[in-house]
Amino acid sequence: MTAPTQPTKIILDCDPGHDDAVAMLLAWGHPAIDLLAVTTVAGNQTLEKVTANARAVAKVGGITGIPFAAGASRPLVGAQIIPEEIHGDSGLDGPELPSAGVPLQEAHAIDLIAEIIEREPEGTVEIVPTGALTNIALFARRYPHLVKRVRGITLMGGTHHGGNMTPAAEFNILADPEAAQVVFNTPWEVTMVGLDVTHKVLAVPSRMEQLAATGTDVAEFIVELVEFFGAAYKQERRYPGPPMHDPLAVASVADPGLLTTVRAPIDVETKGELTRGMTVVDLRRTWWTPEAGEHGDPTALATADDYAGTEENGAAIHHRVGVDVDADRFWELLVEALERIGSTNFRG
Repeated sequence: MTAPTQPTKIILDCDPGHDDAVAMLLAWGHPAIDLLAVTTVAGNQTLEKVTANARAVAKVGGITGIPFAAGASRPLVGAQIIPEEIHGDSGLDGPELPSAGVPLQEAHAIDLIAEIIEREPEGTVEIVPTGALTNIALFARRYPHLVKRVRGITLMGGTHHGGNMTPAAEFNILADPEAAQVVFNTPWEVTMVGLDVTHKVLAVPSRMEQLAATGTDVAEFIVELVEFFGAAYKQERRYPGPPMHDPLAVASVADPGLLTTVRAPIDVETKGELTRGMTVVDLRRTWWTPEAGEHGDPTALATADDYAGTEENGAAIHHRVGVDVDADRFWELLVEALERIGSTNFRG
């Protein structure tokens, strides 16, 4: 599958966050994406800090002419979890950040999302959440009549094989499991870009050299971001480079052939003592492919299209799960975006 000939309209809901910052730059720079708005949610840091970070990244990337709005300042239930050990006190520790590059809308994020979904033709706007799912759950509950107008939800979060915050849970889902449960149980198409694929796109030194070769100040900023982010990941998780979690969600919208997905039901555990925040992915029927014949093929997962229209307990399966990624193509997409942005002289 090739990238769409017309740019896909997206709303990026994020909590910058080092990888969110890269995701924002990718969304702004890649020609296959039409970035309509950026909304923020409490997640990697407090709402105030992540919103300031998003506006600073707008200055870095020369992002203008689109609205930015702040959303939920806490999860639906319980206290906020802040991973300072990964993103630092500011949420975007490392390089010196410029002053805010865009004004902030007075409207709440969910109201801005509703305004855009109502304004644009039905089925043309993808919502791409890369943080806690609080805003998206609130939007679905506050504006249920607009759910059918959304093209789909492509989110970074979850996992089907093991978490990063706990053995069972990935951070963005654990940050607000009740909101995630609402999102996965709302009747729109949801594509889960989880740890199963984001851990295959690590920002190792050779990849940073690939970005730096573009020679722009924006690429230099990303390299500086990853230097702090990578050191934190190496200390906390022993990784050779930090995963590009959030940019992969954006990249998968820019190029639908980037990910291999399977269609499977997903729900979220909210009450388990050891499994709160776990994305429960039912892969029991995805090991058989039509080409495998009566004996099946236990070595390969069926693609999402193999189960198009399949029903689970009387309801259509509207979830897709990323299970593999073309890592080389991901980095090419990011380079394409950086080359298109060019240098912005954001440091004056």
